[in-house]
Amino acid sequence: MKNILIVIDELEFKYFEFNKLVTNFWLIHEYLQRGKSVYVAVKSGLFQKNNIPFAICFKTYIEKDDIKKKEDFQYISLNDFELIFFRPDPPVDIDYINATYILSYVNKNTKIINSAFALREKNEKLYINEFQGYIPENIVSANEKLIKEFLFEHGEIIIKPTNRCFGSGVFYLNDKDKNINAILQNATNNFKTQVMVQKFLPEVMQGDKRLIYICGKLYDYCVRKVATNNDFKFNEHNKNTLKFAQLTKEDKELESVIKDKFEHDGVYLAGLDVIAGKIIEINITSPCFFINEINEIFSINFEKMIVDRIEEYVSSNNYVNIC
Repeated sequence: MKNILIVIDELEFKYFEFNKLVTNFWLIHEYLQRGKSVYVAVKSGLFQKNNIPFAICFKTYIEKDDIKKKEDFQYISLNDFELIFFRPDPPVDIDYINATYILSYVNKNTKIINSAFALREKNEKLYINEFQGYIPENIVSANEKLIKEFLFEHGEIIIKPTNRCFGSGVFYLNDKDKNINAILQNATNNFKTQVMVQKFLPEVMQGDKRLIYICGKLYDYCVRKVATNNDFKFNEHNKNTLKFAQLTKEDKELESVIKDKFEHDGVYLAGLDVIAGKIIEINITSPCFFINEINEIFSINFEKMIVDRIEEYVSSNNYVNIC
């Protein structure tokens, strides 16, 4: 069998000489260091022959501590891999969904992280609503009246598109804003597209905490993502916007809250964004683990710990391939 396939984002594939800010760099590098054969593909490179799923694959290698890919490609059945990571960035659009359908044809001997079922069915914004009591009040709607009622009830809200990432399309709105109608119209595509509307948590001005969940375990190592350029949200990945953070007792209790549900849904890697003990988002498509920053802050090799945990888990009886 081939060893590892990582389905990466098209932008990462185009500029493959990843820098160390990218989580996929560390995963590929660590597996190569362990002597594994690691291939990369993009979601548009997945295809099917009858009921057999394939990918257009490029083999990776290390050169002077960087990772590179060979220019010649191979058609490889997804069933020939031991482990597949599916990590393209949002938007979760029809092309993304179609790729998860192909993943559903992978046989049970191949492990997939995260499961095709979770990627297709568990929206990163709406998923928080399965953990009532640990999330901010919210509604999901395209209706102008409902959103305005929620705004005037709470005074301040955050509006998020349901299928994007990295703060794209996210608005802050208060009930005294002079552009309420225009913002709502823009955010909802003229009141046709549902958005997640959350009660504003003022603690966001000190940043939100990224909690790292890997195969049943919530790690003590985490960072606080702080806003830049007079914004209220993190949208620039650099050392000035990522700060040391520690899990509180409240944070640690979330592991027992989420673990069983995540395992049931086939969520093995996740990044939980938390503000004041409330989960505001659950990243499962291509969660960034800020490995470079965590290594520097905590003087560890976090990539080794991550891969150790994944290897242990997928070889155990706990892993279930959920398509």
